[in-house]
Amino acid sequence: MTVRRRAAAGSIALLIFVVCVATLAKADQAYHVDGSDTYQIGGSDVRSEIAYTGTQQLSVRQAGKARRYVAHADYLRNDQGAHQRVKASFESTILPNGEQEDGTNNDPDYLTVLNQPFAVQLDAATMHDLAHLSGSVPFDFPSPMTGAPLRGTLRHVGAATLNGEPVLGVAFDASGPLDGTLPDHPNLTLAGRIRMSGTAYYTESGALLLALDATLSITGNVVGNARRDPVEIVYKRSLKALPPGAQFDAAGGPKQTATP
Repeated sequence: MTVRRRAAAGSIALLIFVVCVATLAKADQAYHVDGSDTYQIGGSDVRSEIAYTGTQQLSVRQAGKARRYVAHADYLRNDQGAHQRVKASFESTILPNGEQEDGTNNDPDYLTVLNQPFAVQLDAATMHDLAHLSGSVPFDFPSPMTGAPLRGTLRHVGAATLNGEPVLGVAFDASGPLDGTLPDHPNLTLAGRIRMSGTAYYTESGALLLALDATLSITGNVVGNARRDPVEIVYKRSLKALPPGAQFDAAGGPKQTATP
């Protein structure tokens, strides 16, 4: 089991990768998830792509003074036409001191709601700040894959309704240098740039994440390669909350989904 600790705070600047304790004591939420990983290494037009589609369930439970989040995903992985049914899971706990402790991580494809660049739940102070945010605010945070510093802006994108639930939207765009390896390409050392952008929608009542679109783009060159081959990698993830009692088709996807 891998354990990571992350400091939690009710601040817009720490919105990314922070799960803050809100008023919700118990919750279960289902999501439809889509994603793709696109790779192009070298100057040729040959590209490879892995596509994902499926569903997942998030449960939130109070555990004494702590709060436990558990996500289970069930999805289809399509790697150049080779299909594989995959199950993933991720666990996190918010400790009484407000610190987030990531527990079991069985989510190598970054598809669970707890393994995304936006917090799964915010506190009341952060929601209030977002609702009254005018324009864009600067912020810094570490890249989720490399730990490299990313700098960008965070902004309020307005309110909407998802599955009949009022939601508040927030968007971010940040970039920074890349110098090192990636978790899924440990033998490939790159030098270039990494950029993350996305939009998330939270319930106005419980500050729970209901929808997310996030893109991570990497451009650069292979280090230690005489040709310094160019590299372009794009990771996309999309989550949409499913309404209670949603029906699924034969492929495991929802028959009907609403979007903000």
